Amino acid sequence: MDKSPDAFRTISEVADDLDVPQHVLRFWETRFNHIKPLKRGGGRRYYRPDDIDLLKGIRHLLYGEGYTIKGVQRILKGEGVRFVQAVGRGEQTLATLHPERDDDHLEEDAAAPEVSSLEGDDLPVGPIRQELSREAVRGLKAALEELYECDRVLVSLRSAGEASGVE
Repeated sequence: MDKSPDAFRTISEVADDLDVPQHVLRFWETRFNHIKPLKRGGGRRYYRPDDIDLLKGIRHLLYGEGYTIKGVQRILKGEGVRFVQAVGRGEQTLATLHPERDDDHLEEDAAAPEVSSLEGDDLPVGPIRQELSREAVRGLKAALEELYECDRVLVSLRSAGEASGVE
């Protein structure tokens, strides 16, 4: 039996719908204070339809448009939650924002490290960044941010385990 469009969703349902792991949704809660799922006994999260639209908008901005977390935070601050929810529903596009500005995206012309030798590989010498598409760089940056967050979580769990005497 399918749920009503107005029904609350669990974190697993939302994660499946957005095609992101549950821990990413929990992480986004720490970075975007506008995400406030209803929490019931045992800390179980229930997302309202507006919460889901906001998450869809954030996901689109991060993964689809290549914005950084700080860039999405600026959009939320400047344009508001309703704008990002409309992006999540597909009712709003970023072209309506500031078409002349692109500073929330990755810098395409940022200085890239020069490759002087590739240890025997006969590959062209030049800026590494030129070899990657802008979309690939965005994906790599998002993956790196997630890896840093995973490392932070693992370190805190290790510390907590050592403090309690668990190894």
